[in-house]
Amino acid sequence: MRGLPLRISDLSKTRAPASGKQGTIGRSSGWARCAVKHWNEVDGGGGILKLKGTKGRKPKKPHSKAGRRAKVAERARRAAPADRAHRSRAEVKREAARKPAEKPGPRGRELRPGALRRGPMRPIGVEEGAGWEAPPVPDSRHDDPGTDPGTDPGTDPGTDRGPEAAAAIPPAPIAKKARAATLPLIAIVGRPNVGKSTLFNRLTGSRRSIVGDEPGITRDRIYGEVEWLGRRARVVDTGGIVPEDQELIPAEILRQAQTALGEAACVVMVVDGRSALTAPDYALAQLLFKGGKPLVLAVNKMDSGRLEQEGEFRRLGIRDLLPVSAEHAIGIDDLLDHVFSDLASAGVSPAKPLDHKDQKEQKEQKEQKKRRKQDNQDNREDQEDQEEPAEAEPASEPQSDGRHRTHGEYRQPEISIAIVGRPNVGKSTLLNTLTRSSRAIVSPVAGTTRDAVDEVVEYDGERLRFVDTAGIRRKGKTKAMAEKLSVVMARRHMEAADLALLIIDAAEGVTALDATIGGYAHESGRSVILVVNKWDLVTTGRTDGKPPADKAIFERQLRNVLKYLAYAPVVFISAAEGKNIHTILKLVQEVAAERRKRISTGQMNRFLERVDFDRATVPMSKKVRIFYMTQAAVAPPTFILFTDRQAKLHFSFERFLENQIRAAFGFRGSPIWFKVRARNQREAH
Repeated sequence: MRGLPLRISDLSKTRAPASGKQGTIGRSSGWARCAVKHWNEVDGGGGILKLKGTKGRKPKKPHSKAGRRAKVAERARRAAPADRAHRSRAEVKREAARKPAEKPGPRGRELRPGALRRGPMRPIGVEEGAGWEAPPVPDSRHDDPGTDPGTDPGTDPGTDRGPEAAAAIPPAPIAKKARAATLPLIAIVGRPNVGKSTLFNRLTGSRRSIVGDEPGITRDRIYGEVEWLGRRARVVDTGGIVPEDQELIPAEILRQAQTALGEAACVVMVVDGRSALTAPDYALAQLLFKGGKPLVLAVNKMDSGRLEQEGEFRRLGIRDLLPVSAEHAIGIDDLLDHVFSDLASAGVSPAKPLDHKDQKEQKEQKEQKKRRKQDNQDNREDQEDQEEPAEAEPASEPQSDGRHRTHGEYRQPEISIAIVGRPNVGKSTLLNTLTRSSRAIVSPVAGTTRDAVDEVVEYDGERLRFVDTAGIRRKGKTKAMAEKLSVVMARRHMEAADLALLIIDAAEGVTALDATIGGYAHESGRSVILVVNKWDLVTTGRTDGKPPADKAIFERQLRNVLKYLAYAPVVFISAAEGKNIHTILKLVQEVAAERRKRISTGQMNRFLERVDFDRATVPMSKKVRIFYMTQAAVAPPTFILFTDRQAKLHFSFERFLENQIRAAFGFRGSPIWFKVRARNQREAH
């Protein structure tokens, strides 16, 4: 507008002040609104008015009080943490400090955390000057940062190199079964219903295995640890062995028991002391003699501690014969003495007394969950006692056990994932595919799995423990005691895990029972991943003549039924054919990281300033004013809202706030919990 000539006749509703005075030219509803401080010149004859713009204000001195205020205001207007990959500068520095330096710096000095290279890393095995070029910066608009829609299939994604250079890049990490522990293994075998699971629970000091009066409850291998006089060993519980039975389930139980016998260093055969020996006992004894491993015969259910019919049990030909009572803990010490002496005589070195360091590590592992709950509770109390929000949080040093005192965060040695769902949806098949073994018994009969079966998988440098649980049925459908106990144990293992893989049968669709099981995981605070299994049966392997199913339509129907799990990602797989299994492993790592994410109080307060709470449809009687909020705990993320009054959040307001938090900070796959605390509540007390 500087020097712009205007005719006064063209400006309606305009008043021209006298020359030399200050005034304003404007139009309330016209095409322009101009504000000037000085009139430059008024030509009365031609009616020409020249407007001259004003100069900008002088910048404040940086060291003055006004300059410091301007600098603070400028920092407040900078990009929000959501635009910086949901991380603050302090979090980025802490992450860089945890990464070890790749090579020493100049003059043999190690690289400092702040001096880490910012350029792209070259592939392993490729030296500088060997034809390697830095790849371009990936486009953040695509989901896969290294893939471009227009890239030729013969070239490396995201670069202009050919297949020769792409071959030097290491492939994507694959899942592999973790190495077995170095502790010796003790196998507990016997025919059905002789007390093997009771003895296993007694030795391990837990209720890991389901115990009941019905024969054949245990089917898969169940592993645990036993400690006796400073010495440790692994113990495995097997199903009841009937060598002559050729049916599917007994044959699979025998195969699982043979696998355990092949891994074991010592074998404990259990027989029932209240009944006579049967043909399966003699057949099993002959099978064990062929293995050539130390063998101990435990005559169970001897509550008196005396063996009255010793001659009958000597017919099996086993030298070491001990009467025990697993239910009443009679004779367990003598049994452990014989077992560990046999291990020492066989030259098994790992069964040695533990040193002080190993005992300390074992004690810390047992108390890890208890410390985590206590630390989260203390952290929540500290956050609640704060009256005003803090703008920045100092970086906390991790303790020796890998946890942060102020954050309540733990670097867990492994991630526990529970595989849950209805019976016969492919849970055991998925476990076998992930572990690349026949860890669990698979059959078309619903309810094959009774006990929870777990296995550790190493993927991309992390340990993932997958737990296969029994199929959860309705309470009215479970009549046998073993089925009821299996459902209870399945829910317990799900609540003890970090993540839950909810398996859904694509051929049957989403049912009300799937929604019920998902509600169990959601209410317990577990992170959830929706896995649609048997997708090949409704696409490529469809035989009913109908067109293949569409993923978008199926996912829309899935979201309509499981509306409360809108935060859970969906993946379509085929466990039997091993399709899209790697996507599960990637999602598990991503969701586990989101579950342990922490947002600072300053970031949350800046987030609250940007949220328009008038958009939330809340009744006037249920509205609350949020002064500030802070994250009190992780896994799951828990936020405390400091409000003007103590009231329960309306469900629509809670949903609105949760959606705003997810849009700003993520938390994919993890539920978000809110707790309300009145600001004047402590003053009232």
